Amino acid sequence: MIMERQTDASAGRKAALRAVVALAVFLGVLAAVFVSRPDDLYLWIKAFHVIAVIAWMAGLFYLPRLFIYHSDAPSGSQQAETFKLMEQRLLRVIMNPAMMISWTLGLYLAWDAFRFSGGWLHAKIALVLLLTAAHMHQSREVRRLAADGAPKPARYWRMMNEIPTVLMMLIVILVIVKPF
Repeated sequence: MIMERQTDASAGRKAALRAVVALAVFLGVLAAVFVSRPDDLYLWIKAFHVIAVIAWMAGLFYLPRLFIYHSDAPSGSQQAETFKLMEQRLLRVIMNPAMMISWTLGLYLAWDAFRFSGGWLHAKIALVLLLTAAHMHQSREVRRLAADGAPKPARYWRMMNEIPTVLMMLIVILVIVKPF
């Protein structure tokens, strides 16, 4: 039996298909909940929002680690090509959809539950904008590396990896404590 390499095009197509199916199922369940309008719709939307945020944060934490390993791989090597593929798949299949769902559901919750009022909510949205900027920064690096740009030093990505962590902690404190 010949094992299929995960870097082969057919493995990529299968992974993309699984991701599309998973996303479609997630969105289908979300749509079914929204259309059925259960009494606890707010809690359902909040649960889906948290699930999307967890997926987005996982990607924001993991992608800089891939950049660190990529920076150690010799340019043009099979290892560097594997990292390129991993980075692109993580960004396209997990991070981008999770960010879009997080934003959509978060804005819905901000409007439905709070009518966009509350200093804590405004501060949270500002921090989520910064988190989105970190996402965009990582996205640019994925595109740069895919075009065979020289990777930034591992030390840079170790420091950049702390930004989503700090933002996440501040956002969680604002959401749970609502200090103002």
